[in-house]
Amino acid sequence: MQGSDVLALITNEGLWLTLSMSLAAVAIAALWYTHRGPACTVADRVTAAMNLGAGVMVGTMAFGHLLAVIVKLYLGTLREGSLLVFFAIGMSLLIPSGFVIQHTGALLAQRATPNQTVMVNGWLAATLLMMGLHNLPLAAPSLFTISHRLRRRPLERWAIVAAASIVMAGLFVASLVFLASGQSFEQFSGLE
Repeated sequence: MQGSDVLALITNEGLWLTLSMSLAAVAIAALWYTHRGPACTVADRVTAAMNLGAGVMVGTMAFGHLLAVIVKLYLGTLREGSLLVFFAIGMSLLIPSGFVIQHTGALLAQRATPNQTVMVNGWLAATLLMMGLHNLPLAAPSLFTISHRLRRRPLERWAIVAAASIVMAGLFVASLVFLASGQSFEQFSGLE
């Protein structure tokens, strides 16, 4: 693979959603495997896994966005839009997703309050939604995490997990379709 191929991969918008979903799945599986046992309840592990998945998914996409902006700036292909706005978008997603990822440790150690979970996941979801309603599917994992954390009845919690799993599976399938389309996000979603 040549340098130009690597740069083309970095700037491929379709790659980052699929990669972020895949990394989130790996992170969830690793958390689930390493934190089994009586020290952490299943409900706490599920909330932590949902929390980590949301943070890793959006954090990876934000990192990819920033990296693509830097590469396009270096190549001189960043022609439309404001560099400051592009960096602000990336950082406004990277920071709350970092807090969501960090919050996972507090959830696993059973030191996190429901209000903290609502705050960090609400910040991430609100940031995505302020950037446009078309980001609702990306905000959904954080919203499901909040719902799961605030519910006490096992049946309600499992219904939330089922709904979150369906949404995440749908997002992953959509990411594969988006990747295969070769279109920009705006073209693919009909915004352009």
